Amino acid sequence: MAVKKKIKTAKKKKVRLQETEGIAFIKATFNNTIITVTDMKGNVVAWSSAGKIGYKGSRKSTSYAAQQTAIDIVNTVTNMGLKSVHAKINGPGSGRNAAIRVFESQGLNVLSIEDTTPIPHNGCRPPKQRRI
Repeated sequence: MAVKKKIKTAKKKKVRLQETEGIAFIKATFNNTIITVTDMKGNVVAWSSAGKIGYKGSRKSTSYAAQQTAIDIVNTVTNMGLKSVHAKINGPGSGRNAAIRVFESQGLNVLSIEDTTPIPHNGCRPPKQRRI
């Protein structure tokens, strides 16, 4: 019988970023908080969410879960060499403020905060009137 040889796959090295500045997109919904950090061109560097950390169900929507998510992403990104971040917040969830507070307390410099939550300004067209 032929013996199968295990092929060793090379581990990917953690890439050290050339830039020290990036953009943090915080999507805080009613059910979850998702944080994505990109470089200034928009290429994703790292991401994290409350579900990825291990929270399930209604615990994902808490501000504490958002704090833990932000701590996870800050640790990942600072090891790559990122020092400052532009924050773009989207959504009405409870993790909006908690995530930014963690960024600053963990030593990541927040340069600007922008709210990109979509706001309806006139709504959609109403249905035509009913004829009886």
